[in-house]
Amino acid sequence: MQRAALDEPLHEVDELPGFRRRFRVTPGAGWVRTEVEDDFHCMSLTIHHRDGIAMLIEPAIQRAPWSTCPGAVEQLEQTFTGVALEAFAERGEKRSNCTHLHDLATLGAAHAFDVEPLVYDVLVSDPVDGRRQSELRRNGVAQLRLTDVDGRLVDPPEIAGLTLDKLGPWIASLDPQLQEGARVLRWASMIAHGRTIPMERQSDALRMPLGNCFTFQPQMRVAAKRIGEIRDFSRGAQQPLESMQAPSMRA
Repeated sequence: MQRAALDEPLHEVDELPGFRRRFRVTPGAGWVRTEVEDDFHCMSLTIHHRDGIAMLIEPAIQRAPWSTCPGAVEQLEQTFTGVALEAFAERGEKRSNCTHLHDLATLGAAHAFDVEPLVYDVLVSDPVDGRRQSELRRNGVAQLRLTDVDGRLVDPPEIAGLTLDKLGPWIASLDPQLQEGARVLRWASMIAHGRTIPMERQSDALRMPLGNCFTFQPQMRVAAKRIGEIRDFSRGAQQPLESMQAPSMRA
């Protein structure tokens, strides 16, 4: 049975150490800006559009984990400049791009004509005895929650036994308004595993899955060096994107 959006917030996950990720989408007249920040990344993207076509793509990388990540800016511009906003999701090419910038592009295109900003927050607890909790909030309201034990989902019941990478059919079964959020939650929950992997194991690009993103393409991974500050937003008062001023919708 499909679950509806949740009415009451679950405070326990706020109190647990873990991964935090925030997306912010700000639409304006002829432009839309999307931003993301989490433990490992801080990036933004502005799409300038006219008549439903992306005329100019302006990505910016404030914090990234690999020395090669800035090279993905040009790749993203080539992928989406001149493309209809409604065709961004169908454009594909996610793995040849920085996957995070690509997400910003498709999310911005989907909300380019909204009348108010949108904020997604994902909170993923660190595993305790193999058990993790993940929660998605849209504009501060909890919408979806997942619980997994040793990498296998146990809640909600309809997906018990599955792994995060097998959730495509379940996401497609949700109400359309929840599908986007479910994809955001799944991807953030997968990225959160980086908190539990020893740094020495995730600092050699040659050991990473070949072709999974711009940096892990064959020609890039041989030169990629691990860089970038890792932040823990679950310890301290500041939350993702709080250090970046949101743009005015009138700008």
